[in-house]
Amino acid sequence: MTPPLLLVDTASLYFRAYFGIPESAVTAPDGTPVNAVRGFLDMLATLVRTRRPGRVVCALDADWRPAWRVALIPGYKAHRLTDGGGEQTPDGLAAQVPIILDVLDALGVPAVGVAGYEADDVIGTLAAREPGPVEVASGDRDLFQVIDDGRGVRVLYCGRGVAKLEVFDDAAVRARYGVPAAGYADFAAMRGDPSDGLPGVAGVGEKTAARLIDRYGTLAGVLAAIDDPGAGLAPGLRTKLAASREYLGAAPEVVRVALDVAVPPVDGRLPAPVEGERLLALAEKWNIAGAARRAVDALSARPGAVDAPDIP
Repeated sequence: MTPPLLLVDTASLYFRAYFGIPESAVTAPDGTPVNAVRGFLDMLATLVRTRRPGRVVCALDADWRPAWRVALIPGYKAHRLTDGGGEQTPDGLAAQVPIILDVLDALGVPAVGVAGYEADDVIGTLAAREPGPVEVASGDRDLFQVIDDGRGVRVLYCGRGVAKLEVFDDAAVRARYGVPAAGYADFAAMRGDPSDGLPGVAGVGEKTAARLIDRYGTLAGVLAAIDDPGAGLAPGLRTKLAASREYLGAAPEVVRVALDVAVPPVDGRLPAPVEGERLLALAEKWNIAGAARRAVDALSARPGAVDAPDIP
């Protein structure tokens, strides 16, 4: 069986790592918190060790709130804006992100972002472009839309952590939400997502949204039904949908991941070309020797191999 390409939703994992380990529990010699660094590396090592991918690529948010999405729905992620226009991120985490990127580079793991797009868009593009099988590691349910049984694209949902990840294919999405993976974006647009500032349709929850997608196929089909007296929409539901017509016209493009981003060619083949001396220096500087060692062992696929740097 062909080993999968593992696409990692980097921010999704390092946010979970940061909040899963107290800042005071892991610090560098100078006192800098490195809890997110260690947690992220251990998550990556666990994923590689248990899923046995042939390639690994970490996707980045080059733009966490793209202007083209905000133009469609101005409230998109607006509640997460700082006074300066950036994303609300704990100071202790923001300082660790460059360290994570430095360590990934030393480990030989490509970290890819594209200006004007979120990590989800990078993942969507690579999942559609690269040969399968593909496994996407994320705690973001919006990525269920990239699942494609025909191409072998699945999501490793890490909402409860990597150790308790759930493997989602189309059948699993249908069982959990009552819609096919291909209909998840339309379903999510109707349901709404407060974490992204998407209000959804007032009075339409998950069950109703699922029934609508099941009956009309797509959000476009639902919108067409609003104006069709013979479509079978209950009067009250028709009124709710009609009141949100403008939102429903814009939301799908905001929720759907882009599949045609100009992501440069990426390799990510394992074993990774580890920069031993540089990694050793980073491990010593940031007090992450154990996590670095575990990552190297997993990425080399040959623990103890002679070409793996000896990290004490």
